Amino acid sequence: MRSLADWLERQQKSHPSAVDLTLTRVRDVAGRLDLLTPAARVVTVGGTNGKGSTVACIDAVLRASGLRCGRFTSPHLVRYNERICVDGRETSDASLVESFERIDAARGDITLTFFEYNALAALDVFRRSAVDVAVLEVGLGGRLDATNIIDAHVAVVCSIGLDHVDWLGNTLDDIGREKAGIFRRGRPAVLGSTDLPGSLWRAIEEIGARPVVPGRDYHATRNDTGWDFSSGGLVMRGLPMPALTGVHQMSNAAAALAAVSNLDVQLSHAVVSEALRNVRLAGRFQREFIDSGGGPIEWILDVAHNVPAAAGLAENLRALPHGRVIAVCGILGDKDISGIAAAVGAQIDAWIPVALEGPRAVSTQELARHLPAGAKILAHAPDVAAGCRIARDAAVRGDRILVFGSFLTVGPALAFLGL
Repeated sequence: MRSLADWLERQQKSHPSAVDLTLTRVRDVAGRLDLLTPAARVVTVGGTNGKGSTVACIDAVLRASGLRCGRFTSPHLVRYNERICVDGRETSDASLVESFERIDAARGDITLTFFEYNALAALDVFRRSAVDVAVLEVGLGGRLDATNIIDAHVAVVCSIGLDHVDWLGNTLDDIGREKAGIFRRGRPAVLGSTDLPGSLWRAIEEIGARPVVPGRDYHATRNDTGWDFSSGGLVMRGLPMPALTGVHQMSNAAAALAAVSNLDVQLSHAVVSEALRNVRLAGRFQREFIDSGGGPIEWILDVAHNVPAAAGLAENLRALPHGRVIAVCGILGDKDISGIAAAVGAQIDAWIPVALEGPRAVSTQELARHLPAGAKILAHAPDVAAGCRIARDAAVRGDRILVFGSFLTVGPALAFLGL
């Protein structure tokens, strides 16, 4: 029997290209496995930023409500198993291998991408685990993403920004049209924002989906002790702020509650409050205070890998007490490095460019060339762990170490810190 590591290595080479935006192959294999009509209710979550936080909130609320929830997210930070969770627990190696063996037996001569294997395994695990609700995070775009072989009972689009332009188009209208592909006729299309391109609104109308719009169909208002939420006849006042850190998390939590309420799940103030207090998501403005011998130093880890996410990161940093910020920064070469660095650059006092792994990586010298004019380079690091070590040794009490730019940056940093 192959190990999980063997399966993952094999899947990296299974298909001629890493990304192949067509649903024909993956839908065919899913049909052979009888996965196209899951017994569970399904929520699909797409968008440029905010997907992970919204999925985490939906999952937390469903589990606090006593429902058995399957959660599919990507990419992972430290372990592949993070991608597929049932009742908040990562799927075991043995369960993943069982699903991969079933997929391999069913696919015949059909080749699958790494992500397509991943999505099929999630659906297979959720069926075998008899989940009540499956929450699927879109990997890339929406219309042609492997998760879109399933007709979601509720679909959410959190935000639209420029990212993955090589695959989705280089305008917000192009990207909005692709992301709107997860909506279905007559079913709720929950929007995390009203600041969305016209193409998305037109797609909702053409598809015949039922838009659920913030400020119209649901409302979230901050108050002195927390926030209030309402949607139709559901009114909850004085909810605690979500345990996820960041200025945008109330909006993500509100979209999550709108999605769950459209599943006809009965929500109570106590259940939602419990979920918001307990929700966790690594690598999204994650703040940790770690003592390395000279007193506690604050570390902030954020995967922000596009310009809108970097702007959100900058806003979160501005809301904190002032202190010197040392940035351990690793960004892949197919991203807008200059735009990301410019968006957050005013909040950073010293930079440590780090080299990442993989074919999309760039040298630290290339990364440094895209930093804002006059940026102070503390050091170049051959990998993330080395960059974290340099930052830790340079930091003194009152400093803040920021690790950002990619899942491939934050994941190794979490491992370095033992988190």
